[in-house]
Amino acid sequence: MLANTLYGRRFFPYYTWNILSGLDENGVGCVYSYDPVGNYERVRVNVTGSGESLIQPLLDNQFERQHQQMAAKPPPLSVDLSLDDTKEIVKDAFYSAGERDIYTGDTVELIVISKAGVKIETHELNID
Repeated sequence: MLANTLYGRRFFPYYTWNILSGLDENGVGCVYSYDPVGNYERVRVNVTGSGESLIQPLLDNQFERQHQQMAAKPPPLSVDLSLDDTKEIVKDAFYSAGERDIYTGDTVELIVISKAGVKIETHELNID
């Protein structure tokens, strides 16, 4: 539905980069990245916004093991870290971006989607 909406506006696009996430038919977490005209792909991690250039390389390094010569590659389209470790890496990435990019803001909302439901956590990034 999102792809059709974006594609229908391809000549006058919304200029939004959307991320859609949830659980697939097997109960496995999934993330889809959409471009402004409705093209999409399933990815392991994705970031959009003003802090993207600061956050995406860190997430690629930690979750995809890019540029780590001796590290074992994680399973396709999943993360082999614990939930707590994953949340700490994401919080650190946003904290770092918030210190360098004025548009990133002072809080981050982490939304954890699981079989048990959806949990929203808000974390302060800039504690002065």
